[in-house]
Amino acid sequence: MNAVPVDGTSPSGSKSGQAPAGEDVVPTEGADAKGVQARSASPEEATVEAEAGAGAEAGAGAGVAAEAGAEGGAAAEAEAEADAGTRATARPDEIAPEHEAPKRTLMRRIGVWSPLVLVPVVAFMAVQALRPLPEPTLGAAESSYTLPGRFEIPWPDHGQGAVRIPGTGQVAVFGAQEPVPTASVAKIMTAYVILKRHPLKRGEAGPRIVVDAKAVADGTAKHESRIQGLTVGAAFSQQDMLKMLMIPSGNNVARLLARWDGGGDSTDAFVARMNEAAEELGMHDTTYTDPSGLDARTVSTAVDQLKLAEAVMEFDAFRAIVAMPDATIEGLPEPLHNNNGSLLTGGLSIRGIKTGSSTPAGGTLVWAAYKTVGTRTPLILGSLMGQRVEGPDPDALRSLDLVKSNSGKVVAAVRSALTSVTVVPKGQVVGHVDDGLGRRTPVVAAKDVEVVGVPGQQLDAALSADGTTLPHTAAAGTEVGTLTVGSGSGAVSVPVTVGTDLAEPSFLDRLTRLG
Repeated sequence: MNAVPVDGTSPSGSKSGQAPAGEDVVPTEGADAKGVQARSASPEEATVEAEAGAGAEAGAGAGVAAEAGAEGGAAAEAEAEADAGTRATARPDEIAPEHEAPKRTLMRRIGVWSPLVLVPVVAFMAVQALRPLPEPTLGAAESSYTLPGRFEIPWPDHGQGAVRIPGTGQVAVFGAQEPVPTASVAKIMTAYVILKRHPLKRGEAGPRIVVDAKAVADGTAKHESRIQGLTVGAAFSQQDMLKMLMIPSGNNVARLLARWDGGGDSTDAFVARMNEAAEELGMHDTTYTDPSGLDARTVSTAVDQLKLAEAVMEFDAFRAIVAMPDATIEGLPEPLHNNNGSLLTGGLSIRGIKTGSSTPAGGTLVWAAYKTVGTRTPLILGSLMGQRVEGPDPDALRSLDLVKSNSGKVVAAVRSALTSVTVVPKGQVVGHVDDGLGRRTPVVAAKDVEVVGVPGQQLDAALSADGTTLPHTAAAGTEVGTLTVGSGSGAVSVPVTVGTDLAEPSFLDRLTRLG
């Protein structure tokens, strides 16, 4: 009986020691050879040999497994090397997902967000570039110019005063400009309102004005200036009435003119017009309560009176009347004599305007004088108020003499100090053209600015485009406006030009503007 192995099979799949039917048993190495030899051994030896054969077979299996493992490791290593080579030669879009994902994500985001950013930017640039340009403006380098030197006016010890040259402006102011009684200086406003509402040319007589009973009665009043000898129903021209008002200072004529203008028996409507005119002229410290100035509640200041004086001296008829030292009027028993007579004939070229005197006011005077300097003869205006003498002064006649004396000193000093000065030479930068986007082009005077004034006088200055639209581009030397130095009708004006080429704003300027 043959021994049977405990475990194992032959490499061919048959059980150990047993050959398939019909086949010869062929001895082989390993377990099969030993199995054949075992058939001739004893049972004990067969058992031992069988066990040994099983161990050998197991060892052979382990060797095969180890060999298979070694072959598998080599294959894996070869595969890794091949993969590395493939990666090294692969295109960017064939890179492994873990490496290409961040870059692809970034590119996708750029693709999505770029239009969202670029479209508003391009739209903004287009809007900025196509927006209408702001209108250029003129800006002055100085708001005033001061004449070189120093000048002091011999003002009196008390009261208030002012001097002004129409065209160059205020020369000097003296004392506190507080409203004080005007006395007959108020008649300047009476004449102004009459001439404004009923204009006269130089030498024109104007309409006839009939004398009423009130004017005749007022002509007999004591302690006030009046025109005597008037009769009810008599008629005088407007020009003659103004002479009676301004030369001898007829209070009754002032009231008559007020009633004539108002068309009734009251002067209230006319007084209201006086105050309206004062407001229009900027006489903010002036109040009129009557057309003659006899009422102490009619008050003003020296500065305010010069605003009125400059306006009323624009009337040719007025200038002609106040310059008369005396006048003869048909229908009056006596010639008219000017209270300014001593000043009008004193060699100071004084041509009016009006004196005033009363106990509340003291002596007051508004005067007009001239002085030729070079080729120009400017008008000089001045005012003194609140001039009083010590001691008895019936009807303020002594105070009237004082104000005329003090005024003469002021007039003489100002006339002697007047000089012609080139305050702005040709080519001097006087301002700029601002294109509205931060660029400024200098503007220069095209001519010398010559003025007549006194040393130390400050003159107002202003640039104007003369109501025209400034260009966006212009060659150097192109006229763009006017420089005016001084104030009033006698102010000096010269053209101004751009000092360098005026260039249109650049594309960058258009893009970066904020306004």
